[in-house]
Amino acid sequence: MTDRRPLDRTVLSQLAGTGPWTEVAVHDVIDSTNAEVARLARSGAAAGHVVTAEHQSEGRGRAERGWESPSGAGLAVSMLLRPTVPQGRWSWLPLLAGVALADAVGEVTGLDAALKWPNDLLLTEAAHKAAGILAEVAGGAVVLGVGLNVTLTRDELPRADTTSLRLAGATELDRTRLLCALVTGFGRRYQRWLGYGGDPELSRLRRDYRTYCHTLGRQVRVELPHGDRILGVADDIDQDGRLVVDTGDERIAVAAGDVHHVRLRH
Repeated sequence: MTDRRPLDRTVLSQLAGTGPWTEVAVHDVIDSTNAEVARLARSGAAAGHVVTAEHQSEGRGRAERGWESPSGAGLAVSMLLRPTVPQGRWSWLPLLAGVALADAVGEVTGLDAALKWPNDLLLTEAAHKAAGILAEVAGGAVVLGVGLNVTLTRDELPRADTTSLRLAGATELDRTRLLCALVTGFGRRYQRWLGYGGDPELSRLRRDYRTYCHTLGRQVRVELPHGDRILGVADDIDQDGRLVVDTGDERIAVAAGDVHHVRLRH
């Protein structure tokens, strides 16, 4: 398609040396940007590497779900981070990435973006998913990956409950601009978070995440990793980035799980 121009490698190379970034690599085809950054981390590479690609052949989402889009139709980017804050606060990193992504989408396209806990970007009145975030620990580092659907058509979407910036009505679909806004914005927020020792209150991260979070105040069903489920109202995001669900009998803090927004019956 005419608006699936290649990423501008010259522009992206200028991100190196700004904020926390040391190197930006652009691949035509790669198995997975997260896998590549994990390889770098395990080899002892310093923090600050950014890897992106026109096409991923083996992209991955949370819970080992596949993530793939046609070449040039989306953004796939991963970053190598070595946070100098207590490891207990690393759980905020995918939420920080969600805020930076929502900021970037709003800045470049003008679309109103929202976040479903912990790290899905939602668009349109139906709140369809347009992006996901995957954080992994490798080699003592955090590998943080973002996948965003930019120009996918309805026939190219992987599931009926997903969407793209194009389908949500965006007219500005320049992937280079989007990637620069995301990487720059994330770097700025990340450095502020580090400067406050990873404190989500002092860095204003918890406040900003709660502002974007579409899950809060909604009736939810949470499928837990071990097979149990929780039903209740999503009440808050706590100091550790966990979703607090009020079941009516108790308030449960959830660190990991698949959240489903449940329609309320009238």
